[in-house]
Amino acid sequence: MCGICGIAGERTGAAEPVLGRMVAAMRHRGPDDSGVLLAPRVALGSRRLSIIDLPGGHQPIANEDGRVVVVFNGEISNFRELRRELESLGHTFHTQSDTETIVHAYETWRNDCARHLDGMFAFAVAEFADMEWQRPVHLLLARDRLGIKPLYYALSGGRLFFASEVRALLAGGGIEAKVSPEGLGCYLLFGSLGEPSTLIEGVHSLPPGHQLELRMDQAIQAADPQPYWTLADAARARRENPPCSAEEAARETRGRIEAAVRSHLVADVPLGVFLSSGMDSTALAALASRESGEVRTFTLVFEEEGYSEGSLAGETAQRCGTRHEESLLTGEEALAAHEQALFSLDLPSMDGINTYFVSRAARQAGLKVALSGLGGDELFGGYETFVSGPLAARVASRLPEAARRPAGRLLESSASALGRHDRGRKLASLLRDPSWFPHPYFFTRLLFPPEEAKKLMPGGAGFAGSSWREETARAAADADGFSQVSQMEIRGYMVNTLLRDTDAMSMAHSLEVRVPLLDRELVEYVVALPAGWKARRGTRKPLLAAAMGDLLPREIAAASKRTFTLPWERWLRGPLRAEVERGLVEPAVSLEPFFDRAALLQVWRDFLGRRTNWSRPWSLYVLNRWARRYLDPPAPGEAAIAGAGVATGAKEVR
Repeated sequence: MCGICGIAGERTGAAEPVLGRMVAAMRHRGPDDSGVLLAPRVALGSRRLSIIDLPGGHQPIANEDGRVVVVFNGEISNFRELRRELESLGHTFHTQSDTETIVHAYETWRNDCARHLDGMFAFAVAEFADMEWQRPVHLLLARDRLGIKPLYYALSGGRLFFASEVRALLAGGGIEAKVSPEGLGCYLLFGSLGEPSTLIEGVHSLPPGHQLELRMDQAIQAADPQPYWTLADAARARRENPPCSAEEAARETRGRIEAAVRSHLVADVPLGVFLSSGMDSTALAALASRESGEVRTFTLVFEEEGYSEGSLAGETAQRCGTRHEESLLTGEEALAAHEQALFSLDLPSMDGINTYFVSRAARQAGLKVALSGLGGDELFGGYETFVSGPLAARVASRLPEAARRPAGRLLESSASALGRHDRGRKLASLLRDPSWFPHPYFFTRLLFPPEEAKKLMPGGAGFAGSSWREETARAAADADGFSQVSQMEIRGYMVNTLLRDTDAMSMAHSLEVRVPLLDRELVEYVVALPAGWKARRGTRKPLLAAAMGDLLPREIAAASKRTFTLPWERWLRGPLRAEVERGLVEPAVSLEPFFDRAALLQVWRDFLGRRTNWSRPWSLYVLNRWARRYLDPPAPGEAAIAGAGVATGAKEVR
């Protein structure tokens, strides 16, 4: 687990200070080691959190003759199998790390190398025509299929900058910190940034399952990522050979989950499991405790009744025989630490703070790696959207067009009369104008419906269609309703919010979080299964329950879905009230041209009057605080985003 960065197309002397600032800005991602490569037109940097082959995994890592060099963030789960295959083809390995498999895979399969890798990864491979690194010929950037690890890039002045974090790109000073209207509009609609857009104009995320190839013997004029894998294509291929029965599917699913957990337990450092009262993390804890000796589990608990999952998690831990720890988070402690948590977000998000605190607890206990059940809801149907999405689609298709707008107005006015009416406003927005989004599912994930978002951002820019929404809906069009929602959840909410926030918040504490339920083979298999085996009235996650039933306590298998969220409703009316109210009064300098101040304050008044959910004022507060920290010009005497120069202990490769 690391942070990587680089510059292509820049002179060595000019690249060195920029690269140094980017490397230094990511120290939290890899406090154990750092390294750089400085060559004509190519500069690579890395921060390392040592997990596998502690003494031998220093980056950049080169192949046998030194002409292929890689920097890498993540874990390759099939690196042992790959190593055996590559050694049989004549390659010589000099380390035991998974990183080295990438350079030899590139030598063997060139631009197809990412197809042979499983796990979570973002990497950059530079190829040179000489062993002195004076003539770079090729640069390849790639990201894992499901977007577990991030990679951002920006093209400016004939140079390509890339990094594991947007904040590192900004810290380098090679690009302008200018707000993207498209990104801002997406944030208002959904409470997070929709890839490939970011909040910064000209900065893009390399999409999941994509790679970016550059010829280094010519000028860099464009950056055009290309897919090497799509979930829709993989699921379509799997559907051609379905299992014979639901029972067979459950057995196969069990075997694939077991294999995924086994591969994700490989580490040379202490490892644990984030444990809630849900089926996903319970299954992981049970399997992990069977595979290895003593497994440690962690649960975040609260004083507020109805939010804490400590009781059920504790019973699960006792049944699994894990060494269990609880971390109590009070409203006062959240207030004291919330600013540091917000500044740990790489991009603003209404979610993510919960992961910051549970990651902090795990790291303070001495862990470097934790398993998370993230992905289970998207695969097995744990969200309400698996019901509301298809329902919204039916309503939109069956209601005559002439009746939609009147019905929408009636619904909104009726909901307003009943008090809090966020759900009513979403459905009313769908009825008034379903053309806002390519599939009714997206209305179920709204934070602010488009009409309300435009009041906050009256200029109107930034609400145009987003490529990921359109591409995902189009790609999943031939699947059944359940699988359509599953694919849109995986490509949307999971990538844009859950995975990005988990990466940023865990790496803020130098903790690697692994997600076994996003194993590529498991995901492809489950997404392709018939909907009737994954959705059954009165049964929650029936496929997962059938596959893992003997390991799941009855009370957990039978319990309704619980969302792991902090008691924000109470905290925003209590210890955090004054702070959030102050944060909404004055917009950040960088955001002020876009926002209507009166509309911002009305959101806060609606929350106080119990006419809207806590997530709306909180999301605006997070956005404002993040922009003040990373986009506004620093006040006199304030420090820059990151210190200059490569951090102490960096090793330079020349």
